[in-house]
Amino acid sequence: MARRPRPKLVTLTDAAAVRVSEILSEREQGFLRVGVKNGGCAGMEYMMDYVGEISPLDEVVEDKDVQIVVDSKAVLFILGSVVDYEEEMMGSRFTFKNPNQTDACGCGESVTIVPAIG
Repeated sequence: MARRPRPKLVTLTDAAAVRVSEILSEREQGFLRVGVKNGGCAGMEYMMDYVGEISPLDEVVEDKDVQIVVDSKAVLFILGSVVDYEEEMMGSRFTFKNPNQTDACGCGESVTIVPAIG
């Protein structure tokens, strides 16, 4: 019996890949690190950071020539997510399009995420 293909852990849109590459070049740091943490009124918040080293338990994904480091505790929460970069009149920001997200708070700072089941 053939297994269905596994979704990529995290992918970047073209806009996100360009912006992350620019930031990594400026900071002279090699990796984008993404994860989630408990917090906010909806229960969880996305985290992004730029790091020079990969922790032993982190997952590493390469997309569009950018290495993305995923916090091992966040894998089931962000499986299949797409990171985008949006520029608007009032500013710019990274966003997550996450198939595991079931709700978000009114202010947009936190989300409810149901862990993916392998």
